[in-house]
Amino acid sequence: MEMPINPIAIPIAAVAALVVGFIWYNPKVFGKAWMEAAGMTEEKIKGGNMAKIFGLALVFALLLAVQLMQMTNHQWGALGMVGGDPTIALPSFETFMGDYGTAYRTFKHGAFHGTMAGIFVALPIIGTNALFERKSAKYIFINAGYWIVTLAVMGAILCGL
Repeated sequence: MEMPINPIAIPIAAVAALVVGFIWYNPKVFGKAWMEAAGMTEEKIKGGNMAKIFGLALVFALLLAVQLMQMTNHQWGALGMVGGDPTIALPSFETFMGDYGTAYRTFKHGAFHGTMAGIFVALPIIGTNALFERKSAKYIFINAGYWIVTLAVMGAILCGL
């Protein structure tokens, strides 16, 4: 029986978040606009501990990938119904997973759910924080746009691999 987790997809999706970030926040894409909207300067950027920043960003992306896998792969619901241990499930679980264990396991389906997570989870969180921090709509849409695209890519990887 195919299980709803692909342990190889999780680190790949996490690294993809950093790759999308390198592109998204590049000065030729949204980097200059983001720096302006965020109140960042070259001096502030150079003053950071980049190993710590990217290391923690990777850890956070791994956490997101674990959660997003549960959102993109519907078989997690079936696994949850048996307490997470298929060895104690009734024979009907094996039959169900045999019939539906790979249903909706495509890059397209994962990208859809990742996009929805970006719009309905990341955007409201970023938007709320930005409102209280008195950041502009430009700031909200640059950062939320990054997360919508990133979660779409991560979801595609998690569901399609």
